Amino acid sequence: MAKNTSLYFRIVEGRNLPAKDVSGTSDPYCIVKVDNEIVARTATVWKNLNPFWGEEYTLHLPMGFHTLTFYVMDEDTIGSDQYFKPIFSLDNWLNLTRVDPDEEVQGEIHVALELHRDAQTTCLRCHIVEARDLAPRDITGTSDPFTRILYNNLSAETSIIKKTRFPHWDETLELCLDEAGEAESGSVTLEVWDWDMVGKNDFLGKVRSAQDQTGWFRLLPLGNSEDDAGGKLGALRLKVRLAEERILPSLYYQPLIDLLVEAVISPTEVDDPTPLTLLEEVTTVESRQDIAMTLVKIFLGQGLVVPFLDYLNTREVHHTTDPNTLFRSNSLASKAMEQFMKAVGMIYLHEVLKPIINRIFEERKYIELDPCKIDLNRCRRISFKGSVSEEEVRESSVGMLQTYLNSIMEAIVNSVSQCPLAMRVVFKQLHKRVEEQFPEPENEDVKYLAISGFFFLRFFAPAILTPKLFHLRDHHADTRTSRTLLLLAKALQSVGNLGLQLGHGKEQWMAPLHPIILCSVASIKDFLDKLIDVDHDRCDVPQRAVFLPSVTVKEGFLQKHKAEGPQLLKRFAFKKRYFWLSSEMLSYAKTPDWQARSSVPIQCVCAVERVDENAFQLQNVMQVITRDPEGQLHTMYLQCKNVNELNQWLSAIRKASIYNERMLPSFHPGAHRGNKWTCCLQSERSALGCSRTHSAVTLGDWSDPLDPDAEAQTIYKELLQGRDKLRYVCLCICVFFVCLDRSQNDVMKVCFSTF
Repeated sequence: MAKNTSLYFRIVEGRNLPAKDVSGTSDPYCIVKVDNEIVARTATVWKNLNPFWGEEYTLHLPMGFHTLTFYVMDEDTIGSDQYFKPIFSLDNWLNLTRVDPDEEVQGEIHVALELHRDAQTTCLRCHIVEARDLAPRDITGTSDPFTRILYNNLSAETSIIKKTRFPHWDETLELCLDEAGEAESGSVTLEVWDWDMVGKNDFLGKVRSAQDQTGWFRLLPLGNSEDDAGGKLGALRLKVRLAEERILPSLYYQPLIDLLVEAVISPTEVDDPTPLTLLEEVTTVESRQDIAMTLVKIFLGQGLVVPFLDYLNTREVHHTTDPNTLFRSNSLASKAMEQFMKAVGMIYLHEVLKPIINRIFEERKYIELDPCKIDLNRCRRISFKGSVSEEEVRESSVGMLQTYLNSIMEAIVNSVSQCPLAMRVVFKQLHKRVEEQFPEPENEDVKYLAISGFFFLRFFAPAILTPKLFHLRDHHADTRTSRTLLLLAKALQSVGNLGLQLGHGKEQWMAPLHPIILCSVASIKDFLDKLIDVDHDRCDVPQRAVFLPSVTVKEGFLQKHKAEGPQLLKRFAFKKRYFWLSSEMLSYAKTPDWQARSSVPIQCVCAVERVDENAFQLQNVMQVITRDPEGQLHTMYLQCKNVNELNQWLSAIRKASIYNERMLPSFHPGAHRGNKWTCCLQSERSALGCSRTHSAVTLGDWSDPLDPDAEAQTIYKELLQGRDKLRYVCLCICVFFVCLDRSQNDVMKVCFSTF
């Protein structure tokens, strides 16, 4: 039985944060740690004591992780960041507290405790073998650890091992109980400390144990944490959800999968109940998005995502009487279409929008159309004839918005061949269903609106509005750029509505853009006609992954150093290279246009891990460990520009190699320099790793590999939670069929066989 843990959290906003800068403000951002490893970092909100982030993350984690901690930090360009942490909770405003170093412990210690008796004495023997992943307490990113054993009034200490977070002591400490008149009952305390020549030693963690125990023990904090300070340090609004699942073997889920698939491949009458319709009945609006994504993945895995969406869309269209309300609700069909576009269309979205979004961020123009929001002091001088008027600002803004909007429209209209084939076939079928339902001449535009509502309003416009959430940018836009993106998103929404609602809203100041929007309608219809002009039989949807093997999942510049031979590794040895990652290969070259590429087969990857800062005196370094056909291990060191990029590359390569065999259970987080490992100080280059690997820790996003058993478990859990409502719905359906004098056998099978 496999185990799966997913952690969803949304960092919403902060309030009343303390001012840490001389200007009387702060530049706050959040970092998230799982077992003291940074797994996420929000964007920095500059000069704001009440920041809004609104960033969502999903983490796939190993079962049994211990701590989840959120930190609010003030970004300082000079000196170290100042930080606070909240008390952990699930969904609330949380008061912040100062970070107590004695509570910031991590790592494990390997010991063997034994109570030894002979004729003369009774001794407590403690064999202290080693420790791993200790907290760094020195400015070099390491510690000088030693261990102290405490038993009532007796104590003893190991030697000090300098400059390491992975000390090997292999020492035996003895406490003679009879000599001191100590009792033989009670618990033993082991404390790990960082030795300092000047000042007091730093606490690294402690363990309480019985007298006869052996193994690895997790280090615990001192236990004198500070109260929440009554909100004096501000608060952080969080939403956290932890889901721990026990995944059964595939055969247990096959009946459920068969029922779901049968509804799609053998559709009955539109109004007849099926497992999919019952599933929509028992799900809440809040959970419908997760269920929709799960169903999309299940049918991607079955190679049936196109008929699945056609089934949902057919029902939705059939039950809609007013074309103006088509797909306007948060139905399962609407959510499934949204998640489907993200699953198969994200690379396409990046190809179309990223150059334009990057240009908008780089130019950072002051653009405003609303007379109530125009600030003449914030805009740059447009002419040298005198002060700038509101009319000049509006004229300049209209011109820039028209330029940006034209670029966006041109990129979209010319992207027919880039659009994934599965998306085009789904849109073609949707076009057909809507045309059949609303054949009247006055509803001629409805078939276009159904497609553009998804394509523009639910895919492209949200990506323009919040490019970071679609991975188009690493950081949120500043206030000026954010306003430009908002105006462009509004304009694109009007384009997606084919200009039918222009002039009817409250925002009449958008009128200067109406002519270009109306002029775009004809080209949009032509684009949609070309988009659905595709042969249905040619649709080949990937079955074991959301992306095809040849598709680039992630790409970008990294600093690379490949460690081979006994030479010393130096900071200048890192060279800038452009990397491409697919599900089959990790390739790199000097530039994106360079023809000669070097490649590492993904099937050879056996570990992808972080590297300690002190290994190269560099931050955000990771290592890709591969195994050649002869069984030799090779390590490629790569530096990323920030922690978010580091987490994204780690996650992407781990996902691509998730099904590899012979993955390493341990690794060295340091580098082999000066004939020893910088992490554990072992001399042998081939020495076993001193830290456990983290291959199960990944960020959840559109590129997640398909896991049919885990996805089926999600559906089963949702049905199980709604079983009371499900039974009531089934009873009503059965009564209905009795009244119609129709067979109930198939209905009863659908309703109850899932349990």
